[in-house]
Amino acid sequence: TGALLELELFALAWALALWGVLASTALAQEKAPLASKPADPPKLTAGGEGFVLQSSNGDYRLQLRGYVHFDGRFFSSDGGRLATDTFLLRRVRPIFAGTVGRHFEFQIMPDFGMGTAVLQDAWLDVNYSPKLRVRVGKFKSPVGLERLQSATALAFVERAYPTALVPNRDVGVMLHGNLAGGVVAYAAGVFNGAPDGGSVDLDLADGKDVAGRLFLSPFNRGGGALKELGLGIAGTTGNQTGALPAYRSGGQVSLLTLVQGVTADGTRNRLTPQLSFYSGRLGLMAEYAWSESWVKKASTGTRAKFSGEAWHATATFTLTGEKASFAGVRPSEAFEPGKGKWGALELAGRVNGIDLGTEAFQEGIVDPTKSVRSAFAWAVGLNWTLNQNVKQVVNFERTTFTGATDGAARPAENAFFIRTQVSF
Repeated sequence: TGALLELELFALAWALALWGVLASTALAQEKAPLASKPADPPKLTAGGEGFVLQSSNGDYRLQLRGYVHFDGRFFSSDGGRLATDTFLLRRVRPIFAGTVGRHFEFQIMPDFGMGTAVLQDAWLDVNYSPKLRVRVGKFKSPVGLERLQSATALAFVERAYPTALVPNRDVGVMLHGNLAGGVVAYAAGVFNGAPDGGSVDLDLADGKDVAGRLFLSPFNRGGGALKELGLGIAGTTGNQTGALPAYRSGGQVSLLTLVQGVTADGTRNRLTPQLSFYSGRLGLMAEYAWSESWVKKASTGTRAKFSGEAWHATATFTLTGEKASFAGVRPSEAFEPGKGKWGALELAGRVNGIDLGTEAFQEGIVDPTKSVRSAFAWAVGLNWTLNQNVKQVVNFERTTFTGATDGAARPAENAFFIRTQVSF
């Protein structure tokens, strides 16, 4: 009897406990909101801009792009055998770009051209507002106008001489943005300090470069013929030691040979005013660059100023009616010969020159027998953009040189360039 009573009380307690659990669960389900709708699946697209995988809301995005330049260089009247007729893969660059968390953009771009592997870009951009963005990593220094133009949009196979006096890619941190609806574009940053025309990955000295650029498009918000007129100025300053740059002609032949043991040793300054203008079929670009740095000759301890200045003016005109732009020509009709569609044709012309300072010659910093003091070149080209992704370029450039003693340094360089470009 006592045991039976205890068993009955235990069963009643268990039943009450189970009922309580079931009741509370039912009540919680009544008060709980309806289950959220399952998230939409990621989107995968492919087209002329590359291959894109992104989340349904666009906060996370991965884009695979890239381009390849298959070039040919051929020289006539090369009595000195300074240049080599050759085919080469000038650039082979896959690009991984995207967004992580809406406000953070990145790009990673290696290059396998010229038989080497180089990391060209690796940066993160904090993009909360177009007025103020922050970029860190390795990227193009905000200085040269033509340097900042994509290699896929160039009017000529090789960039003009001013690009040889400004930095290429550098490692650092930069503030940049657009103000007044795109009327003002600015950039300012601190970098390790790349040499003229060069790039760096590692910094072997304590000195740093401060670089800045201001570019104005005063008529950008209007609709007139001057809408795409741009005027800018950029420059760098810093204290640098170490290796000096190599200056080359359009055919990539060395212009200057330093004596052994010459290195940078002190302040380096650069300045480059620049202009661009696009209206209908016509495109114009002009740039001047000045670079001055202190150098030292190890054998004697002699210090001297090494300076250079360069300029170029480039004009393009589309024969098939497409609009000219800083980003290149986009054909209105892709190549389809069976339908009478041939893509876009563009004519290009350029004059450019470089003058290397006299003090370095006077102080024995350079080898006068293997160096030139100045060079002047003119070039013409025809660019055939078959579709958004394929472009064929043909250039001819003639360069004349002035020697270290104001005499003829070397025969004129007559270079014929071809390029097949595939980009996506």
